[in-house]
Amino acid sequence: MATTTALETLIELATKETDEATKRLGRSVRTSEEAQQKLVILEQYRDDYALRFQESLSSGLTAMSYRNFQLFIEKIDSAITGQQNVVKNAQQRVAEARAAWQACERKRMSYDTLATRAKQTTQLRETRRDQKQTDEQASRITFYKR
Repeated sequence: MATTTALETLIELATKETDEATKRLGRSVRTSEEAQQKLVILEQYRDDYALRFQESLSSGLTAMSYRNFQLFIEKIDSAITGQQNVVKNAQQRVAEARAAWQACERKRMSYDTLATRAKQTTQLRETRRDQKQTDEQASRITFYKR
């Protein structure tokens, strides 16, 4: 069984951390999209209700019906304002989750870069050693042929 180096362990941990950050970002984006969809539905409902209100005004309304329409539109407007705050907060959480994911990804990539450099250094060292051995063998063969 091969032993893992400290760098490989760091890469593995950073990869797990990045995966978790990716999942958190995905959940945040999904929550933000759902909040935005609810806002759109509320705004559409308000528009439909306001249109119904205008149609009812043209056919005549009692003072009580007029007041009920106004109160309900105020409640819908209040719900829209609340949902806009939810959307704003959700978008802020998405931005925070994205920043956290980017930080994790940068860390993982820097460990990968270090590992790549270490492999290149090791390969270069092995290539030089092999070349030196080949040169020594060639020298010995040449020496013994004389």
